Amino acid sequence: MSELRHLACGVDHVAFPTFDPAGTVRFYRDVLGFPVVHSICAAGWGPENHPDFIHFFFDIGNGDRIAFFYYFGLEPDVAGGSAPEGPVAAKGDVYARFGPEVPDYFVRSRHLALHVDSEEDLLEYRRRLDASEWPVELQLQHETIESIYTHDPNGYMFEMTRALRPVLPQEDLDAQLTIEALLDVVTEPHPSMAALVARKAELIVTKAEAWSAEQSAAQQTGRVS
Repeated sequence: MSELRHLACGVDHVAFPTFDPAGTVRFYRDVLGFPVVHSICAAGWGPENHPDFIHFFFDIGNGDRIAFFYYFGLEPDVAGGSAPEGPVAAKGDVYARFGPEVPDYFVRSRHLALHVDSEEDLLEYRRRLDASEWPVELQLQHETIESIYTHDPNGYMFEMTRALRPVLPQEDLDAQLTIEALLDVVTEPHPSMAALVARKAELIVTKAEAWSAEQSAAQQTGRVS
């Protein structure tokens, strides 16, 4: 477990390329309601063969932003792979294409998720999306959250989510022990879930008692103060 002091304040922005700036603005600004809050027009930037571009930002809440790069004159390479019966469309967005043999769950694992505070807010975003060109493709509850999913105009998978309940301190410890176990087993020749679970059980035996004592001491200190 890291002993480093946490200094980061959150996401300034995440950035993606787009070949469809008009669709991107319609999706994020006009459908979801995220205002444009910043843009950079870069002409003659970088080496001679670097295209002019615009870098534009949407407010996604709490001072965080999602941003896109649009490069003038750059066309997407959306050619698919080849199969015995002919061309096959590649999976994924238009910038990180995957062959047809790559499982869908792997392709969809690369996505952006934003959170809201209530079921009412989540359903409002569902209403906005369902009335648009990008209706919700999936809504489900899993672990401690409920989420809706769609793909934006660029093919990026997009998720809106809400918490079903608070995450408990015990679950934070579980996450830390799980990652410690993972780091231990991935160096083995054939890592597996069974090996991870076994290693995690060993860590629980050695660390859970000390963690429980720390929690009790912290609670006692809180009551005293």
